[in-house]
Amino acid sequence: MKKTTAFLLCFLMIFTALLPLQNANAYDASLIPNLQIQQKNVPGNDAMNFVKKLRLGWNLGNTFDANNGTNITNELDYETSWSGIKTTKQMIDTIKQKGFNTVRIPVSWFPHLSGSDYKISDVWMNRVQEVVNYCIDNKMYVILNTHHDIDKAKGYFPSSQYLTSSKKFITSVWAQVAAKFANYDEHLIFEGMNEPRLVGHANEWWPDLKNSDVLDSINCINQLNQDFVNTVRATGGKNASRYLMCPGYVASPDGATNDYFKMPNDISSNNNKLIVSVHAYCPWVFAGQSMSSGGVSTWNINDSKDQSEVTWFMDNIYNKYTSRGIPVIIGECGAVDKNNLKTRVEYMSYYVAQAKARGILCVLWDNNNFSGTGELFGFLDRRNCQFKFPEIMDGMVKYAFEAQNDPDPVIVYGDINNDGYVDSLDFAGLKKYLLNADHAYVKNLDVNLDNEVNAFDLVVLKKYLLGMVTILPSN
Repeated sequence: MKKTTAFLLCFLMIFTALLPLQNANAYDASLIPNLQIQQKNVPGNDAMNFVKKLRLGWNLGNTFDANNGTNITNELDYETSWSGIKTTKQMIDTIKQKGFNTVRIPVSWFPHLSGSDYKISDVWMNRVQEVVNYCIDNKMYVILNTHHDIDKAKGYFPSSQYLTSSKKFITSVWAQVAAKFANYDEHLIFEGMNEPRLVGHANEWWPDLKNSDVLDSINCINQLNQDFVNTVRATGGKNASRYLMCPGYVASPDGATNDYFKMPNDISSNNNKLIVSVHAYCPWVFAGQSMSSGGVSTWNINDSKDQSEVTWFMDNIYNKYTSRGIPVIIGECGAVDKNNLKTRVEYMSYYVAQAKARGILCVLWDNNNFSGTGELFGFLDRRNCQFKFPEIMDGMVKYAFEAQNDPDPVIVYGDINNDGYVDSLDFAGLKKYLLNADHAYVKNLDVNLDNEVNAFDLVVLKKYLLGMVTILPSN
């Protein structure tokens, strides 16, 4: 017995020396709520199962989407013009290690086009590809889009007046992007547009379905979505069956669930390869609006009215799409920092749990902004690859992976971070687990099936990674 205890202590002492003490004094696991969310009936078709594999996402915001800035001497300076930080593999590794399995890379293309045929700069395209590869090398999923490209003169604008030039922009850009990535497998997803809307209109952000301009815009968005799908499919290769995301007006829940919005048609050989793209910072007054402009810092996880601010739009999405086996990704969500950490942890945990119960994937918006009075959507401090609010991230991960009232959960023993693979990241995850005595028993960590999670499981997992053990248990 003493030998066993000494063996365990030896392992833990060694691993303690190897692990960083990130936010050790500040971290408060008690902020993460204990939720019991009733799982809704979600079809298990290929498309819904595909989205399930994406697990949870994070946005590389205010980076490749920058479309202006000062001190730009060459086009690669756009990447750092808003955030001041160049993207590194370490950033992506940090996101992966936290448990996020998808990275959305917003890209604004029009500053990097030339000529009447909208030729994309090779330098810019290659840099985007380099960062895509950071994610792909981690076996992560990537969502690549056109972002701040709504521009009457340079990009697209969803109105009949600008429809011809908009079609040319969408088809030209996506023909080139699709060709560049034609050999990438399903880990790469294309999203045709970001929040298409009538910029500067009274109904820019809140579509009025009685307004003729809005109805015209929705019709144009339908056409541009169809052009996007047709263009990508025509490039062939793996683009012929790639999953594609299409938004409604301003990518809002209302924009996607009104009767005027129509998802595009796909080629006959594809079965349900189109995903509805939605953004939802609900309620905006809490999640997105700053205090200086009239926002509030309170949201009560136990208040039915506050709960309904999240569940109403998710129910609408569920009823129209996911309950019928049509996948939906909330490509942007989050809550700005208002010095209200506990509330934000509860909100994001509840948000992700409710989305998962309806078969909807969530992607956190992170613009790397931590100070000032604007949109403080910073979560990962990219200068040091440390999470500013780790409790928020852990709450999201917990409920993105945790099956609520699932009668038959799938258990992959050894897959500590639930990304579908057993690899070195799981080994690191098990080490961290063993150093935190407050963790409850988790079945898939018990790789030697002795009903305990301890250093012996670490030994088995290490042997598996070294090829000394070739099979892990399965249920």
